[in-house]
Amino acid sequence: MTDPVGKLPSELDQLPDRDPEETAEWAASLDAVTKAAGPHRAAYLMRRSLQHAEGAGLALPKLLETDYVNTIPTAAEPSFDGDLEMESRITAWNRWNAAAMVTRGARYGVGGHIATFASAAWLYETGFNHFFRGKEGDGSGDQLYIQGHASPGIYARAFLDGRLSERQLDNFRQEAGGDGLPSYPHPRRLPWLWEFPTVSMGLGPLSAIYQARFNRYLANRNIKDTAGSHVWAFLGDGEMDEPESTAALALASREQLDNLTFVINCNLQRLDGPVRANFRVVQELEAQFRGAGWNVVKTLWGNAWDELFQLDTRGALLRRLREVPDAQFQTYATRDVAYIREHFFGAEPALAELAKLLTDAVIAECFSTSRGGHEARKVYAAYRAAIEHKGAPTVILAQTVKGYTLGKGFESKNANHQMKKLSVEEFKGMRELLGLPIPDSAFEDGLVPYGHPGADSPEVRYLQERRAALGGPAPARRLHASAPLPQPEERAFKALYKGSGKQEMATTMAFVRLVKDLMRDKETGRRWVPIVPDEARTFGMESLFPSAGIYSPLGQTYDPVDRDQLMYYKESKDGQILNEGITEAGAMADFIAAATSYATHGETMIPFYIFYSMFGWQRTGDQMWQLADQLGKGFIVGATAGRTTLTGEGLQHADGHSHLIAATNPASLNYDPAFAYEVAVIVKDGLRRMYGPDAEDVFYYLTVYNEPKPQPAMPEGVEEGIVKGLYRFKEGVPAAADAPRLQLLASGTAIHWALEAQELLASDWGITADVWSATSWGELRRDALEADEALLRGETRVPYVTQALSGAPGPVLAVSDWMRQVPDQISQWVEQDWSSLGTDGFGLSDTRAAARRHFGVDAPSIVVASLAQLAKRGEVPASAVKEARERYGL
Repeated sequence: MTDPVGKLPSELDQLPDRDPEETAEWAASLDAVTKAAGPHRAAYLMRRSLQHAEGAGLALPKLLETDYVNTIPTAAEPSFDGDLEMESRITAWNRWNAAAMVTRGARYGVGGHIATFASAAWLYETGFNHFFRGKEGDGSGDQLYIQGHASPGIYARAFLDGRLSERQLDNFRQEAGGDGLPSYPHPRRLPWLWEFPTVSMGLGPLSAIYQARFNRYLANRNIKDTAGSHVWAFLGDGEMDEPESTAALALASREQLDNLTFVINCNLQRLDGPVRANFRVVQELEAQFRGAGWNVVKTLWGNAWDELFQLDTRGALLRRLREVPDAQFQTYATRDVAYIREHFFGAEPALAELAKLLTDAVIAECFSTSRGGHEARKVYAAYRAAIEHKGAPTVILAQTVKGYTLGKGFESKNANHQMKKLSVEEFKGMRELLGLPIPDSAFEDGLVPYGHPGADSPEVRYLQERRAALGGPAPARRLHASAPLPQPEERAFKALYKGSGKQEMATTMAFVRLVKDLMRDKETGRRWVPIVPDEARTFGMESLFPSAGIYSPLGQTYDPVDRDQLMYYKESKDGQILNEGITEAGAMADFIAAATSYATHGETMIPFYIFYSMFGWQRTGDQMWQLADQLGKGFIVGATAGRTTLTGEGLQHADGHSHLIAATNPASLNYDPAFAYEVAVIVKDGLRRMYGPDAEDVFYYLTVYNEPKPQPAMPEGVEEGIVKGLYRFKEGVPAAADAPRLQLLASGTAIHWALEAQELLASDWGITADVWSATSWGELRRDALEADEALLRGETRVPYVTQALSGAPGPVLAVSDWMRQVPDQISQWVEQDWSSLGTDGFGLSDTRAAARRHFGVDAPSIVVASLAQLAKRGEVPASAVKEARERYGL
């Protein structure tokens, strides 16, 4: 609503005005300036006043958007610490070889991207020569999140440095022979070079924030001094459309992560056209980051623009830049000077007068190539400002031209993301522009040559000396193995081996209890990293709050409401628990940073991330692939698992398929334990496999249940079966020598239904059933596939599941709280007749008993399915099936 004179209400109306007359005088002064000098002058004075107030320490809300100019004026740029001519030659070689590598690969149709690195070459080169710290110096070095489509430029620089050969460049995107280069940053494919897989857009910026945060976590817990580590994330302006890209901006500013810099290459183009055709993406991003509390440095214009801004005494140029949309500015970069004079400078008389003072050459340079991201001094100034800024992360918005130096056929074209090669004539034009000494004779075979000034050339010596001063090559990943972690003391596991007697305990609680004991281990306890997205109490983890503490860089600045309780909410600067709030994506980013700390920092950590199982692989499956790509290790725990176990929650919480999704990931070892002792055996073996002397690059996915049950003691001799995925838990007692017999395979909580069915089959039908615990359908399948591969090599190997069930009488019936496809993974290697029961379809809200009856997996349903299998074999009358259905009310 408005008041009678049309004035909009304001929060200021709620504050007392101690001197209304003075306030009126200030307003009158502003009105007078507006009338006398125009609204633009008034606006300028207001902004100057706000700037002055901020400098004086007055607490005022900040402007979310500044003018479309560089944050650091040319006159304020620091002196350039390097040989600009030498770095220009190095950059030229890198540009050439990046384009040559992709073009040569086009012979084989393998593709590649040229335009991204062409626009960002100086953004990388300036960092490599002056800022990015390597891993051979003190500490961990910097962490570099390279934009995926820029990888050819990074390979080109590694070639110049002698880290890659021509043969490897020629095998770009051709890895099957074993000597190739992956298309994008990929630690699993090129582990000595790449640290972070970044081409799944949006995950790079999210992960970079949590990596910077984890660096502080390690330091605050006195595990590793990371003060010398800085996280640099190179991103595209189009990539910022991804929700993950900006999901954690507030976290970064809230925790004052001044060890983090985003460098956003604003070439105004995404994959198929403008990023913001009718708007201005730079201004939008500035407002977004400023609003989130980041320090924003805009590096938009090159030196050629200085003359224009000096002539703009009336602010007309700034006004025009604020109103021209990105797509139109992209058009200016491709049109002649006459078009620019008419359509840009012709917008108002003041601009037209300004244009008369400019030569065509100046206008052409300004609108086609002169961008801040293409000038080393301006990039250097932005980077220096970023690392010197304290108290908040920095984002650098660097404007560039996509396809810069590749010629008019590439620069600023909508299609340049899909353009995979240059012609010989285009390369010759590029050679002249870059000033490279490549003779025409090098093109005689029709193939563009690679260029190299020589291993002992001034360029290579300069490059290597710069890197040596900064701590060695970059990017680089530690390949030397960390020292294996000692195995924890056995007593932590023995507590679960013994069972719970008559006391009921869910396997979720068993896992939490085990980890709580392991966190007390003198050698490895401090290396556990518990991660949970908010609902720690749901999983029974509140007992860890006062003992381990919840990590907060500020400690606890308030008096917690439950301080008088035993399990109060305790935050501390050296807290061990990462309680992320309601963000599974953030929790997974935490997990990845901790799971790869052995390589990033040379410090092995043992993360476990516990969550509602429905909100794991379904919600953040892309990050779990990122984890595998990055060779991460740790325990991912899907709690409250299964489609029928979480009573009353319904469809959105009913997970019957995560094991199916997890089975697609080669690095994920997936287990569905039924009993507490199985959890202990699996975790113990996982610690050995991931952190022992022969450490493997795998991670574990465990599903645990919130259904309290008496936990039996561990039978003797079952450890191998638990780890491999199957063992006989309870053998049936034959009612008669010729009694029909079958095998019931069950995983997770379904084993309790199978055990009840075993009793019903024996008491009601005189049928003997053996009950097997299938701890891992996925590991049984993995082993069987390896056996199949061995056969193709001429080796004889029988799959473990075939061996385990060999000679077991009768058909096999598998049952779980998962879709039938989960146990059906192993059916082809089971020699007996196979059938399965599962929870296919959508979940629903009801009691456990009703849900299991609905899906046909409860004990009576198992009995009916068993009778049906035996009837098919002629071992029981067909009428028994109908009789059983009627008896049990199915």
